[in-house]
Amino acid sequence: MKRFVAAVVLVCLAAVAGLAQDLPYKQVGKYHLPGEGGWDYIKYDPDGNRLFIAHGTSILVASAEDGKTLGEIPAQGAHGVALVPDKGLGFATNGRAGTVTVFDLKTLTAKSEIKAGEGPDAIIYDEHSKRVIVMNGRSKDVMVINPETLKVEKSIPLGGKLEFAASDKGHVYVNVEDLGQIAVIDSKTWTATATWKLDGCEEPGGLAIDEKHGVLFSACGNAKMFLVSTSLGKVIGTVPTGDGTDAARYDSGLNYALASNGASGTLSVIRQNKDGNYESAGNVPTQKGARTMALDPKTHKVFLVTADFGPPVEGQRRPPILPNTFTLLVYAPAK
Repeated sequence: MKRFVAAVVLVCLAAVAGLAQDLPYKQVGKYHLPGEGGWDYIKYDPDGNRLFIAHGTSILVASAEDGKTLGEIPAQGAHGVALVPDKGLGFATNGRAGTVTVFDLKTLTAKSEIKAGEGPDAIIYDEHSKRVIVMNGRSKDVMVINPETLKVEKSIPLGGKLEFAASDKGHVYVNVEDLGQIAVIDSKTWTATATWKLDGCEEPGGLAIDEKHGVLFSACGNAKMFLVSTSLGKVIGTVPTGDGTDAARYDSGLNYALASNGASGTLSVIRQNKDGNYESAGNVPTQKGARTMALDPKTHKVFLVTADFGPPVEGQRRPPILPNTFTLLVYAPAK
């Protein structure tokens, strides 16, 4: 009987080891970062191999190679960063101040402030229209900034709490969290033209796009990734992710869609199978709290940040963050 039990245990361990080896990513780095408090979006800078990390009262700039601090940009409720390399400028949203900080990409010094709407949160640079797009969460509108003039050219009301956005030639797509939908903006006229309902997707946050195949990947708070056709304007599939799904990225080189799951401490990898349907390629263990993410499209490395947490406190949405535990996690393809 003991030999039988031992044999079963060995078979199970071998199976677990085999599953671990089959996971598409492996951890290749873990680095301590300075600063206290909460964090939000991460942006990878391919020109400088740097990470811009929204962290409370500053944008922390760290080396993507070894996590070393390269500088800081003051912020008032830091949320997101967009980079415009051909202008040598970065743009960072300040949720508490209701502004966007314009900073120099070389010196990391602030140059000016642009008045935003209420609760500026996610921000992207649309390379097609050459405009910076700001999602104002509380005033429920999208703001269009010309990086040449540093002027706001248009504000577009969308009627809900706005999260992340993605773009293609001619359109900007925005997740509307509280309405469970994607809003579509024509980036030639800067007008809202459609809303696509995501039935069954709770609080869509992260959004990524496969421009070549016209597929949006919307990360839902109820542990799902919704796949939406940009040509059809409808959901074409769903794939399970993990608890606390937040950010989404698409790696066009590997044809992977990625979702970072803070509550379960996993990175969900989604791929298209030979039949053309989307499926899970595995959930890579990360660390609890690792909910925001950046991607290096050249090396295919994935960057996440998190911290250690204390026991939950009654009345607080999240458990307290322990001092001196802010951490950068780095993952690379396993093969």
